Order: sequence, then C-alpha cells, then structure tokens
Amino acid sequence: MQSETFQNEVELRYKLYNSIFLTLPLDGIHGTGILIPLMKDTCRKGLEEGKSPVEILDHFFEKQTNFKTESEQLDFMFRVINYIERQVVLLDALEDAAFLDLHDPERRGKIESIKNRLSSSESKEKIGEALKSLAVRIVLTAHPTQFYPSTVLAIINDLIDAIQKNDLLQIKMLLTQLGKTPFYKKERPTPYDEAKSLSWYLENIFYQSASELYGDLMKEVSNPEEQDGNVLTFGFWPGGDRDGNPFVKVDTTLAVADRLRSILLSNYHDDIRKLRRRLSFKGVYEKLLALEREYCKQLMVKIPHPGCSRKKSFNPWR
Repeated sequence: MQSETFQNEVELRYKLYNSIFLTLPLDGIHGTGILIPLMKDTCRKGLEEGKSPVEILDHFFEKQTNFKTESEQLDFMFRVINYIERQVVLLDALEDAAFLDLHDPERRGKIESIKNRLSSSESKEKIGEALKSLAVRIVLTAHPTQFYPSTVLAIINDLIDAIQKNDLLQIKMLLTQLGKTPFYKKERPTPYDEAKSLSWYLENIFYQSASELYGDLMKEVSNPEEQDGNVLTFGFWPGGDRDGNPFVKVDTTLAVADRLRSILLSNYHDDIRKLRRRLSFKGVYEKLLALEREYCKQLMVKIPHPGCSRKKSFNPWR
C-alpha cells in the first residue's frame, strides 16, 4: 500500500513536474536533461566492462556529444550538477508534501484520532493528565554542508505548499525561480551563517506548527489553566556548540542569541497585530496596543548582527 502511495503521490508527480522543468527557459537545461540518461547508461556499461572513470567520460563525450574541448566538457559537468541539485529539491518537496499519506495514511498520530480512541466522558481528563507528565524537547542542529541557502529554503517551502494545492502555474513559476537561484556560496559558511540558516525553520515552520499543535492540545483538555506549557520546547545547537565547532566564540553565541530573540519577538509582534485587528473592544484594544508597543520597543533595543537581515522599522499603528 505504501509503495503504491509513493508511486502515485511522489513518483508520478515527479515525472510530471520534472517534464515541466525541462521546458523552462533556462540556459542549457533541456539539452542537459536529455543527455543525463545517456550519460547514465554509458557509465553503467563502462563500469560493467571495467573501464576507468576517465575512459567512460571520454567515450561519452566522443559518442554522445559535440563537446570537444575540456572547457566545454567541464561546463557540461557543472550543468549536470546544477540540474541534479534541483531534481533532488523537487523530490524532497514532493516527499514532504505527501509525508502524512506516506507515513500516517490513517492519521493515527493526529489529535482527533487519539481523542476518538477514548470515550467522550473521559477523553479530556485523560489527555490533560497525560500532558502534565509529557515533555518533548526538539533540539535543532546542523552541519555546514547540510543546509540550503535561505533563498532556496523559501522556494522549497512555497513549492511544498503549491504541490499540496496542485497549483501547476505556481509550481512552474517556482521551478523557474529555482533554476535561476544559486545553491552554492563562494565562501565557507561561518557558525553564524549556519545558525542563521537553521533559524529560518524556527521562524517560518516550527513557530507556527508548534503554536497550532499546542493550541489544538489545549482544546482537548478539561484543565488548560493547569498545564505548565512545557509539553513542547526547543533547543538550538548552532552558535553555542563549544565542543563540536572550534570556530564558535563568545561573539558568535551573543549574535545568535540576539537573532533568536529578534525572531521570537517579531513573531509575537505579528501575532499581536493580528489580534489587535480583531479584538477592537473597549478595554481590550488598549491593552493589546500597549503590549504591541512594548514588543516594538524591545525589537529596536538590540542592534542586529551585521549578517542579520532583520532591520525593519516597526510602526505600532500599521
């Protein structure tokens, strides 16, 4: 069943979207996409015949292409790497979009499913008691070679959303953007760069999903005021790992802590603004406005690290 789901939700969609990718107006993308299967067959046959990598590639360039000079051949190989990188992103996005269908098709892990296993009279009390003794801590860590630039992460996030909505026009636009967005950096990322990249997930994914999950949990308990709020907490390794990364210094830790603080306050500020637009009642609106002004003041207290992009000017009246 799972293999059939993978075939329908990932494999078939990958073939469809990859065919769209081949038609995009990107430099050399069509020709590269056509030559990669031929290159694969040449490599497989060459390895079976015991040929060396140099012999295999020389044979491929001679028989399957018009690339005669070393410069042309190297240019093609770099295009292959660029093309495959984007294929990997597309496949990852498809797998993420179909995650629940692949790993939890019956939605047994959802709160609604857990609630349905209990009788209505005992569910809220049992869930509430269970949450008092439950604490999950998610610690984010990363390696400098294992993260995409923030520009690519944003595209991946939007691509997953477009795939789930089956929005072909948006998918085509995002694939075009992906094809023109560089995946590499000319310099090795610093510990702060690593932390900045990982903090993107906190700002754009975990903050929203954790808040929604906790809110859903509180709807299912009879005593939300008795919960201590420690059901789900987060740790952040980059920028504070003295043992694993010798390049982490005091200024790195302070800069990362300031960035995490700014991200959290900014998300709180956005939520307060949304509340203020809806809770416009006398005695409530004024309190929300005062709270929002305090967030704005706190956000402007710290001067961001030079590598931090958060340099907004906050206006509490927006």
